[in-house]
Amino acid sequence: MMKYFIYLQYDGTDYHGWQTQPNCVTVQETIEQKLSMLLRRPTGIVGAGRTDTGVHASQMVAHFTLTDRTSTDENNVAQGEDEASDNENRVADNGIALEDLGTDCKTLAFKLNQVLPPDITVQRIVAVKPEAHARFSALSRTYRYYITTQKPLYKRNYVMRMFETLDVEMMNHACAKLFCYEDFTSFSKLHTDTKTNICKIMDAYWQAVGKDEVSYVFTIRADRFLRNMVRAIVGTLIQVGRHKMTIQEFAQVIERKDRCTAGDSVAACGLFLEEIEYPESIFFDEEE
Repeated sequence: MMKYFIYLQYDGTDYHGWQTQPNCVTVQETIEQKLSMLLRRPTGIVGAGRTDTGVHASQMVAHFTLTDRTSTDENNVAQGEDEASDNENRVADNGIALEDLGTDCKTLAFKLNQVLPPDITVQRIVAVKPEAHARFSALSRTYRYYITTQKPLYKRNYVMRMFETLDVEMMNHACAKLFCYEDFTSFSKLHTDTKTNICKIMDAYWQAVGKDEVSYVFTIRADRFLRNMVRAIVGTLIQVGRHKMTIQEFAQVIERKDRCTAGDSVAACGLFLEEIEYPESIFFDEEE
């Protein structure tokens, strides 16, 4: 059995999010169709996470598995590794190593980029160890949210417009409160199939950038994120930045574990999945 990581970028404007769903065009389904066509066998991918409709990715990672022709049906379902996670896993049917297909990772990445639409780009494909998993092996994920006070023309699908300036210092003081908690129910989409709302936030801060054009960038890194979590946090922190919520009130929002107490979720267009971190141990050394 051979397993591979695909590193990719995408513009989420015209997609109904990452995860495959009926009667919708999604990033996952689009990649699976093209990958299956090139490998000449049904090939599914498992992403490091899900992004919602309109959310972009500067880096998303997904894995696919090619199993030996003599493997049993159980192995062809990638050892059932993701059956409990929203049916994200797909069958990699009758797979073999890329080398046996007369290609390599660089060639496959090149060919994928030729057949994928312009709003999805494969950065690279790398072989990983069998135990590697795009979702469960990830150490952290980093998101960034972009806001501008100007009317963006060419960037309107990649930034949220605001009509007022924000108090960055106050928002960063509020960000410090995020490190004091683990249960972020208040920032989670309601009625999801998530088993736990516990997350470890490792970094969170705002930056004001630009001279002629005032822009704000929010960066947050955590071991995992809940559905709609980043956009809900940003919407609530904006209330702090507008002096409509105190830092203590922001902390109370988290403590109440009630989505109704938090601010509105901001628009999806300004959100980017920026980076996913993995342990070095799941990758092959150059000598291997």
